Amino acid sequence: MKKNGKRHSQEEIIKVLQEVESTGNAASVARDKGVSVQTIYRWRDRFGGMTKSELAELKALQAENARLKRIVAAQAMDIDALKELQRGKW
Repeated sequence: MKKNGKRHSQEEIIKVLQEVESTGNAASVARDKGVSVQTIYRWRDRFGGMTKSELAELKALQAENARLKRIVAAQAMDIDALKELQRGKW
């Protein structure tokens, strides 16, 4: 159940939020799940109204964003190395 140091996965959070919507009582759901009411509200701000397909799309976009950031970082390192070579300080 632990993923990336987090206690609940995004899928579990979506289920908890759906349960809160169906019961209308965040306090009892929070108590049952072992989280604070503030955590429920924070999750609602981040994931509120999101479906499983939208969650999958969010995950795909986050993975693509991480990949692109790695590419940009590698290119920046290459540019720095080429500048150092051009200066002749190697």
